[in-house]
Amino acid sequence: MKFAFDNQTAVITGGTRGIGRATAEAFLAAGATVICLYGGDEAAANEMRASRANGDRLEVLRLDVSDSAACLAFWRTLETRGPAPEILVNCAGIRRDAVLALMPEENWRRVLEVNLGGAFNMIKPAVQAMSGKRYGRIVNLTSPSGRIGFEGQANYAASKAGLVALTKSLARETGQRGITVNCVSPGFIDTDFIRDLPAERIDRYEKMIPLKRFGQAEEVARAILFLSSRESGYITGATLEVTGGL
Repeated sequence: MKFAFDNQTAVITGGTRGIGRATAEAFLAAGATVICLYGGDEAAANEMRASRANGDRLEVLRLDVSDSAACLAFWRTLETRGPAPEILVNCAGIRRDAVLALMPEENWRRVLEVNLGGAFNMIKPAVQAMSGKRYGRIVNLTSPSGRIGFEGQANYAASKAGLVALTKSLARETGQRGITVNCVSPGFIDTDFIRDLPAERIDRYEKMIPLKRFGQAEEVARAILFLSSRESGYITGATLEVTGGL
């Protein structure tokens, strides 16, 4: 199945690194216009801007998704520029690992603000914009951590489990407006997001995976494209796992 996103616009949070960047590249290759949002890594943002030959279909903007006013202003600006984007992919996420008994309150709060609150801040104005078109695709990046739980990740797991619940509830609210809402749940993917884990933990996690390897960002991107396509129109409120069988 070959997806075509010509004349469609995708907004991708966390879009300049890892899974977010691979997703942006996949959308561009499929003909979409892409707006990549990033939180603060200027080097990654500049590298992405410089690497794209088709810059006329790529825009890279800095936005703190935990800032609700900034997210609303972003969507209001899009309204003045033309038709609303058809696709929103919430890839932005952070980790602040620690066992719960020793976890600083700031680490708990910040992970929830970005991972779960950031999705809410982007989704609310996106749904309003998409409703006028009676069409939209929203994909939220969750994690098996929200289903399984991993030591030292109570904050991260809670944020990702919350995204699944948010997705299921929102799917019920938006279905009659032609907007589908789904999750993609990547397992251990070979990006810098997990490279700070201790070597012994990485080895242990790899042994837990039936396919005996970590995934590639491009493999997750393909799942996101499917759930963002017109061909996936009868799927909503679902979670697609890309975990190697974890």
